[in-house]
Amino acid sequence: MKLTVIGCSGSVPGPDSAASSYLVTAEGFHLILDLGSGSLGSLQRHLAVSEIGAVGLSHLHPDHCMDLCGLYVAAKYAPGAPIPRIPVFGPPGTAGRMALAYDLPTDPGMEEELEFHAWQDVQSIGPFTVRTAPMVHPVPAYAIRVEHGNKSLVYTGDTGPNDALVDLARGADLLLSEAALPDNDPRNPTNLHLTPADAGEQAKKAGVSRLVITHVPPWYDRATQAEHARRTYPGPVEIATPHAVFDI
Repeated sequence: MKLTVIGCSGSVPGPDSAASSYLVTAEGFHLILDLGSGSLGSLQRHLAVSEIGAVGLSHLHPDHCMDLCGLYVAAKYAPGAPIPRIPVFGPPGTAGRMALAYDLPTDPGMEEELEFHAWQDVQSIGPFTVRTAPMVHPVPAYAIRVEHGNKSLVYTGDTGPNDALVDLARGADLLLSEAALPDNDPRNPTNLHLTPADAGEQAKKAGVSRLVITHVPPWYDRATQAEHARRTYPGPVEIATPHAVFDI
């Protein structure tokens, strides 16, 4: 299983990165986790739209889902052989929300090009077993665990600290964790995002093998956020950067 970072900028696209999007590949199948603002262009450096096996959306904030509108356009209008409907997994109501974002009637909305499914606790997507758990965020949001053979990665999406994340990440080979807030800032809102210390603490409690810090807004420094995560997590801490590849 291979993880490729397509976009890792938190909250908004940054000067050197699109917003959140991650490509997970095994057995020639390509699963996209989130398709945030600006990510569809970066994704096409790695594969064609026609090669996308499925898309999973952690939640429906624009920095995690808005380039699904571009995917709809590419699937509908790109010349050449028709592209089969692309499965899209997300929170309940995703199809209607994305149709609204593109100012489409909800029936059929994007359904002729994209095949929408609500997340279940566990589902098979291509060669992967995918498990999800609701997270702590102002909108319905999910952490996502992707398993292939005896390997696993967990993507936090956006969340405040919570036990459900620890349970989902238990024993994972890699935890791809947001760290959107600075440590020890009294202005940090609750139940919104993780600090680096939070990310490290959750990774330590879950007993994961590696921690990769992502979703750092462009107004903070990625290296600093990763360094602070090392204060609470004793294992290897790495930094998500655009087009970085992690073998799992």
